[in-house]
Amino acid sequence: MQLSAASRRREGGVTVLGALILIAFIGLFLYAGIRLTPAYLEYMNVSKALNSLATQVDASATPDQIRRALEKQFDIDDVRSLDWRDIELSKSGGTWTVHAAYDAHAPYISNVSFAVHFEKTVTVGPSRGL
Repeated sequence: MQLSAASRRREGGVTVLGALILIAFIGLFLYAGIRLTPAYLEYMNVSKALNSLATQVDASATPDQIRRALEKQFDIDDVRSLDWRDIELSKSGGTWTVHAAYDAHAPYISNVSFAVHFEKTVTVGPSRGL
C-alpha cells in the first residue's frame, strides 16, 4: 500500500520547536547537576574526615581532641558548609558517636536555589574484633 505525499510529510519526526524544548528541558537538569556537584563533593570530604577520625582518635580521647582533629581535617579539605563546632559528640560505654548534620544551599536560577540535607554518623572506639 502506497502512502500519499501528504501522509509522508506528517511522518517527518521531531519538529525544530520540539527539539528546542527537549534540549532546554535536558539542559535545565544538567545545569542543576552542575550546581549541586560542589555540595556533594564537600559532603564526600566531610564523610572522609569523619571516617578518618576513627583511625586517628581512640575512645579515650576527650571531646576537645576529637574536635581539634576534625578542625584540622576540615581545614585541609576546605569544608565550609559545616563547622567543627557543630559536630555532635556523645559517649556510650567505651565508644564515641560523632554525628554531623548540616544543610547546603546551591543557587540555581535567579531566586531559586536547592537546599540539600546531609547526615553522617561514625563510631570512634575500640575496633570490633574479627
